[in-house]
Amino acid sequence: MVSTSYPGTIAAAVERELVVRKSRFIARVEPVASVAEADAVIAAVRKRYWDAGHNCTAMVTGLRADQARSSDDGEPSGTAGVPMLEVLRRRGLTDLVAVVTRYFGGVKLGAGGLVRAYSTAVSGALDEARLVRRLALTQVRVAVPHADAGRFDHLLRDLAQRTGARLGETTYSAEATLELWVPAESLARVRDEVASASGGAIEAVIGRERVVDVTD
Repeated sequence: MVSTSYPGTIAAAVERELVVRKSRFIARVEPVASVAEADAVIAAVRKRYWDAGHNCTAMVTGLRADQARSSDDGEPSGTAGVPMLEVLRRRGLTDLVAVVTRYFGGVKLGAGGLVRAYSTAVSGALDEARLVRRLALTQVRVAVPHADAGRFDHLLRDLAQRTGARLGETTYSAEATLELWVPAESLARVRDEVASASGGAIEAVIGRERVVDVTD
């Protein structure tokens, strides 16, 4: 079994400027959690660069990148928004918005030139962004006597380092319940090592799945 992976995103906003034959292309890429957040980013950029000729946009949202939208904002149809969107798609990203502001420099670029300029502007901004991967991890809970909590905490920390798992919360009641979020391909290993450490007396209980952001 292999962990399910999802389209990634970026950790923080990045802005970068490109000049092509005297036209300025100011690209901003920013992570967003919804279409409403993306619209707010676009509105803020348009307010900031109110005197620009164009503020072209592209966004992809949804855990599986299933929502997308773009706008040429007055540029010839298909020369700005769609090429920008294609860059986001090719990079395998979601939950982000790209806005490219253009100040015309007096030299016409033609359709091909515009496509290249808008695409390059977004690509350049993404090259400077810190990427965030998204993985599906499965909850594993281990309930142990309080006297054994330290030993099993050490075991789970060691497993986390070796398997890419993430430590969760520890709760205390009649027993100490430790939590680990584990990639699917490591579930059997975690179960086996918990059983081995306890002589078969303690079982790693598999729980729900959740998607987490992972930065390298």
